[in-house]
Amino acid sequence: MNAPLSDTLDRFRADYAAHRAAEGRGLAEAELLDLPWLRSGPLARQWGVRARTFEAFLERVADPKARGAGRPLRVLDLGAGNGWLSYRLALRGHECTAVDIRDDRVDGLGAAKAFRARVPFDCLVASFDALPVVDRFADLTIFNAALHYATDLGATLAEAARATRRGGTLVILDSPFYAKDPQGAAMVAEKHAQAAERFGDRAHSLLALPHIEYLTAARLREASAPLGLAWRRRRVRYPLWYELRPLAALIRRARMPSRFDIWTAQIP
Repeated sequence: MNAPLSDTLDRFRADYAAHRAAEGRGLAEAELLDLPWLRSGPLARQWGVRARTFEAFLERVADPKARGAGRPLRVLDLGAGNGWLSYRLALRGHECTAVDIRDDRVDGLGAAKAFRARVPFDCLVASFDALPVVDRFADLTIFNAALHYATDLGATLAEAARATRRGGTLVILDSPFYAKDPQGAAMVAEKHAQAAERFGDRAHSLLALPHIEYLTAARLREASAPLGLAWRRRRVRYPLWYELRPLAALIRRARMPSRFDIWTAQIP
């Protein structure tokens, strides 16, 4: 089932796939099947951080919720990319639906074939602002390194809440949070200043959509207030190099880095 996408979004997803390919994001099947535990290569350090998030998510969110329910969970994996998270959760017996605007074979849903050959889960090509699912569909709705791609944070959260059962849980994984808005704004300014060098001819289309780019606790709280959502931050113990980045930034007088962690909210 595919939902219609705007021309601008179509151009973005095509150019984003090309950019991801240039970054070496397309992985061999054996590497895909290891995710999030990528052992070698230029992306291993980044995936080491994401693996810590995933392990903490299982221990502190998914597994306790499944035990409490006494059954497998129905999961919406938003911004699913190649589907690795749906794969891991499906292996644990959960009923998963992976949603992404991209279906390319670099690291979009087209790359999920290797996972789905081993365990079934659904894939939907759609925007998380217009989810093609019924109301109260999921027990657990996860923004998988994805919420910072929202263009209207309140609307995106409202759509996720619509698709999640009362008493269900919204989860934010691996999106950049800053302590203060000026820190996030500095990151965005740096990204735009370096766009031509980083993205080349694709810079215009990759920056055309007004993504929010980052989150703060205050920004999340303000957007969630009309929905009655109260967010809880669950700190993750990341690798030492990651934890020391703020200190390194102070020493270098550089902009402060973001932090991931896990954020959860129960649907009232």
